[in-house]
Amino acid sequence: MAMDFSDDVKKAFESVEELLNGMLGDRSVPRNIKRVAQKSIDELHKEDETQGVISSNIMYMVDDVSTDPNIPFHCRTTVYRIISILENIKD
Repeated sequence: MAMDFSDDVKKAFESVEELLNGMLGDRSVPRNIKRVAQKSIDELHKEDETQGVISSNIMYMVDDVSTDPNIPFHCRTTVYRIISILENIKD
C-alpha cells in the first residue's frame, strides 16, 4: 500500500483489492469490466496520491462500470460493496 495511511484505510483498500481480484478471476465477467478492475487495482498501489484521491478515482471508475448492461448481477453487487467501502475515505 501507498504512503502512511491509517490502519482503517489500509484495511479498506485491502478489502477493495480482494473484491477486485475476485472480479478478475470470475470467468463470467466481461473483459472490459476486468480491465477497469485491473486499473482500479493499479490505482490502489499509486504512491503519489492521497487516500481521498485514490478512493475517489476508484469509485468513479467502478461506478461507471455498474451501468454497463453486460455486467453480471453478482458483479454489480460487488461494485456497490466497493463503493460503500470507499465512500467513507476522505483526505
